[in-house]
Amino acid sequence: MLSEPIQAVAARTEKRVCEVAWFDDLCGGDTAFLGTLDPDRRSNYAHCADIMKTADRLGFENILLPTSYIVGQEVIPFAGAMAPQVANISMLAAIRTGEIHPPMLARHIATLDHLLQGRLTINIINSDLPGLKEDPAFRYKRCEEVIDILKQAWTQDRIEFDGEVYGKISMKTDPVKPYQQNGGPLLYFGGISPGSKEVCAKHCDVFLMWPEPEDNIYATMQDMSERAARHGRTIDFGLRIHVIVRETEEEAKAYTKTLMSKFDASVGEQLKSRAQDSQSAGVLRQNELRSQADPDDFIEPMLWMGIGRARSGCGGALVGTPAQIIDKLNRYMDMGIRAFILSGYPLIEECELFGKHVLPHLPNVKLSVEQGRTPATTPVTPLTTGDLRV
Repeated sequence: MLSEPIQAVAARTEKRVCEVAWFDDLCGGDTAFLGTLDPDRRSNYAHCADIMKTADRLGFENILLPTSYIVGQEVIPFAGAMAPQVANISMLAAIRTGEIHPPMLARHIATLDHLLQGRLTINIINSDLPGLKEDPAFRYKRCEEVIDILKQAWTQDRIEFDGEVYGKISMKTDPVKPYQQNGGPLLYFGGISPGSKEVCAKHCDVFLMWPEPEDNIYATMQDMSERAARHGRTIDFGLRIHVIVRETEEEAKAYTKTLMSKFDASVGEQLKSRAQDSQSAGVLRQNELRSQADPDDFIEPMLWMGIGRARSGCGGALVGTPAQIIDKLNRYMDMGIRAFILSGYPLIEECELFGKHVLPHLPNVKLSVEQGRTPATTPVTPLTTGDLRV
């Protein structure tokens, strides 16, 4: 644990606020018992829609729409279908760079941004394309080129690009202008490899982390802040973590055992291996942390790493009473974290509990509003009131 007082790491959003997001089950895995497939909570349109509508009703400001080659919902069509059905929530759409030709990806995003009236953020994913094993250096290069083309599309009258992966592209940007202003949708990015950190420090807006002890998270934030500064930039920091909140600490800890009560290690490994990131540096790091845990899988007071036994990706949860969870999230904010992407099992039930007991006590904002991206009034774009040109 960090010693008191905590000094915040330099971040783009200086106000001590946080964007509180929930997680939608587009890639399968929602369940009442970890390590099992739940046919009553399958990743179909109706269930994923219910999760998003619940988070919207409760006042979450954003929701992560993950991507993977698993039975479930594809991000962009799902987001488009949900846009007219939610009133306030933003969508954090995970986009794997390389799957869609960048100018057309810009057009997809611009259309979705208008449907949501600027309530769109993008989670840039730099991973192998489905079915391929790719050279990491090539993936980083492709990722940077995609981001460069997107930023040109959102900030210039023309895309004028010449790169190793996508070659020469020269075209006007009228068809890809987003609803958001001052740079377009915010880009969220996670990854612990040196290449990933450099991509985020150089190009992206929010660096996403997975659960670790406070000292480790703080050191990573300092490193990323320094990397961004070398590029003349500042970035924000986000934490993707699960939550278990109950009226008493005993109830919260008991629920960790309930979640694991039907766990079979062999089945758990099969479920983890379905995900495209199951062997990423970040997932291997979550496994390593769990090896340092106590017999109940806690590596720090309130930080339980048992979820990583059955799930790829984020492997830890905050476990405690409302007061304990609020205090812990405030400590993270003191460190400089400005975004939380939360989840719990089952997703709807835990969303209701967190929304009732914790969410009203947090300074919950949209980072896109705080940073002047989502306009307060309808902007002038080719899809609103701008001049139409041949």
